[in-house]
Amino acid sequence: MKVTSAKELAAAIEAGERHIEVQGTISGSPSITLPEGATLSGGKLIFTAKGVRLTKDNTLRDITIITTDYEVAIYNDTSLPDAGTFHFNNVTTVGQVYIVAEGHLKRVRVEADQVFVRSADVRGRVEQPHGYGVDVLQGGFTLWNRNPDPASLFTATLRGINVGTDETPVRGSGVFVDGYTDREGKLAGGKFMADLIETGTVVTDGGIAQGTPDKISGGVFVLGGAIVERVENNGTVTTHGPNDMVLDLWGRVSAWVAHEAITSTGASGIGFVNFGDMGELEINAPIVTSGLGARGFNVYDGTVRSAKFQSITTHGDGAIGIQVSQPVGAIEVSGDVRTTGAEGLSLVKGVQVPLRAIGISIKPGGEVDRLTIAGAVVTEADNLVSFEVLEGAAVKELSIGSVEAHGAGSVTTKIEGTIPAGVF
Repeated sequence: MKVTSAKELAAAIEAGERHIEVQGTISGSPSITLPEGATLSGGKLIFTAKGVRLTKDNTLRDITIITTDYEVAIYNDTSLPDAGTFHFNNVTTVGQVYIVAEGHLKRVRVEADQVFVRSADVRGRVEQPHGYGVDVLQGGFTLWNRNPDPASLFTATLRGINVGTDETPVRGSGVFVDGYTDREGKLAGGKFMADLIETGTVVTDGGIAQGTPDKISGGVFVLGGAIVERVENNGTVTTHGPNDMVLDLWGRVSAWVAHEAITSTGASGIGFVNFGDMGELEINAPIVTSGLGARGFNVYDGTVRSAKFQSITTHGDGAIGIQVSQPVGAIEVSGDVRTTGAEGLSLVKGVQVPLRAIGISIKPGGEVDRLTIAGAVVTEADNLVSFEVLEGAAVKELSIGSVEAHGAGSVTTKIEGTIPAGVF
């Protein structure tokens, strides 16, 4: 059925139409709820509060849904036990996409291909997962299993998810997926599982006040209740605000590949930070951060089986290039690891602490099976160490093209832990 007005749209829904095609632009409608099995396609819907509410086995195709930035453009009914599969194909929104399993809802699947959340502001959401001393802002595109029943399952296949623009960065996280977690951010109930999360361009500015110790966001964030086979970033991922991680993992990912630049301009905005179980990580583009304490690559918890980088450059004070404090497998950088900053504050597990912009730091408890830097490890500022392995840390195999320290009072190496003989 084709509809051209809010009145005709309401009548089609009331009649239980299964195929509703919007022609042109419809405004002035209150939030609508699609009947089970219904498809909504074509045209543009403009709301001033909540947008389209899904029920079961709904499809949104070739449609633009606009509401105010702080509202939900697409959301779902949680009164059914099984929502079936929601299909999103060529969907654009202003406002959040928020699909959640909670209450009576225990099973839901999302299959998305080409979704563009042009802008959204989710900073006011009360529900924020917690772990490692911080709360996490929801995303412009949020899929979340909040059902405590371990039998509850939210599954997804996601292609072409784009969030924010340079002119309208999403205020909050970008792509956010999670299951039911405890206060420590660990899976404690219903799972979220995806075989693929593939993103295009992601641009966020979480709007978190600089110096805040206990709140973060992420450009692409796989949280502790999520298990994902593959994440693929086919577009640039950029975060601009304080505490805005670019890529962040608390859950489990078998393979994560980025093909375009990973960039942070805000304070404590880490390029890739790991607290989960990372299989093979491959960043085939530069990681560049410029904010105070904005590090390049961190492993604070969990593990990483292998990580490959093109290059890592940080420009802020306190912005370490690579920091490892857990056992990991292989780390390989085909270019340089370079820092230009000195000492400054950075957010570490919910606390702002002073750090020096060391090039590579292997901390106590950190162990690297194989560390290969084809280029140089370089620091530019004064009173720094370019490469350090502290007491209680180890690197089993080590190859570095060169280590340089250009600042006054800086040194190239500080080796208190274990490294292979004869490297330096």
